[in-house]
Amino acid sequence: MRRFKGFVRGVDGLTRDRGGNFAVLFGAVASVLALGVGFAVNISQLYNARSSLQSVVDAAVTSTARDLTLGVIKEADAKASVQAFLDANSAAGILQANQIVLDKLTINRTAKTVQADVHADIGLYFPLFSVGDMQRVTTSTTALYSDKKIEVAMMLDITGSMAPNWRSKTDKIGDLKAAASQTVEDLLKQNRDPGDPRIRVAIVPYAEAVNTGGLADTVFVEAEGGPKVPPPIDTPLSVSVTTATDKCATERKDKDGYADYSSDGPYTLRQDNKGKTYQAKVNRDYRMKVCPTAALVPLTADMSRLLTAIDHFQAAGVTAGGIAVQWGYYMLSPSWRSAIADACLGAGPTNFDQKKVAKIAILMTDGQFNTAFARSRGASRSQDQGQVSRSNAEAICENMKRDGIEVFTIGFDLNDPSMTTTERDQAKSVLKDCSTDDSSSLKHYYEAANGAELSDAFGAITRNIENLTINR
Repeated sequence: MRRFKGFVRGVDGLTRDRGGNFAVLFGAVASVLALGVGFAVNISQLYNARSSLQSVVDAAVTSTARDLTLGVIKEADAKASVQAFLDANSAAGILQANQIVLDKLTINRTAKTVQADVHADIGLYFPLFSVGDMQRVTTSTTALYSDKKIEVAMMLDITGSMAPNWRSKTDKIGDLKAAASQTVEDLLKQNRDPGDPRIRVAIVPYAEAVNTGGLADTVFVEAEGGPKVPPPIDTPLSVSVTTATDKCATERKDKDGYADYSSDGPYTLRQDNKGKTYQAKVNRDYRMKVCPTAALVPLTADMSRLLTAIDHFQAAGVTAGGIAVQWGYYMLSPSWRSAIADACLGAGPTNFDQKKVAKIAILMTDGQFNTAFARSRGASRSQDQGQVSRSNAEAICENMKRDGIEVFTIGFDLNDPSMTTTERDQAKSVLKDCSTDDSSSLKHYYEAANGAELSDAFGAITRNIENLTINR
């Protein structure tokens, strides 16, 4: 027992003798911990500063690129634009006012990019060793801008199903007028130079046919039992022209009476079955009964003209979607430029060139395509008019996309209980097939259940149009 007590006293003495060593060790550890904490704080501070700096510069360059795209500023004003944005937003996050310095702004006219290189000197909370109390944070960001022209053709359904319905308390034609008018305003208000508009819009109201308005001379009026193509160009004028009481057109037909899916202009020369030369005018089938009162308007930047045309929409007739898509294609095809210019309806479409012009087609309908007057060569004669109309529309949409036209589609009130499940599925299918394939960031097919959603769909497309011109 005595030995055990002696052992305890010995250990106790040893502990007392080494207390100073533990204090020294604790001080060393505390110093290391303090350095570690200070280093971590500095790292966090610099990370937050870099994140704040990147956000401000990204926004400044993106805003400037957008202003260049829209023509709000000239290239010579770009540096001042970026600097003004940096000055106005320099106190973001942990940054202090006037802390961001613009080192260099580069505009690459070939790549169509704006690049800004910037820095900010950050005062460290814990100066360490030879680092000092300041640390420079740098970053660079690049944004695309575009000087592309934009041409938009809107194919708008004004059929009888769009008429106001007092039972369901709906006014779909009114909803369309509001949405289409807002779209025209949103697009054209971006033009800064009336003499050289960057954006032009065409509208193609459609029902059983398309009212060609001032382009009526491009239409060949068929007679029952008569030829399917215009008379040869050497035919005497007195017998080569057939008049109609309206200015409507249906599908264009080839020499054998089949649907023609090309975007050829009406002055294009072709050979009939007798080897005679004729002009490729668009047919007005003799079976057509109801001509829409609202006429198409070729590409224009005249907002008043477009809004007036939209205001005159009246709902009547059946749905010839294939004919609508055909005329939307014409309004974007340079092959129609001469005919449009000759009719004093504007300069007409520019050439297909995706580097210089973005061509956009917007197809809107509230139901199933159900009317057509010409089927494709080789198609079964058992097809009903709806099948023919949908097939024609899809074929022309493929041609448009092949030519670089971006196709957006909107299905309006397609869940209307008056439609059968089959009709609804067919309507959605043709719109999805016609639209350009979606990407991870770009949607092309929309559904709208009511007027508010229709306006939202057109608004989303308007924003996507601008994204297309910047990102492609």
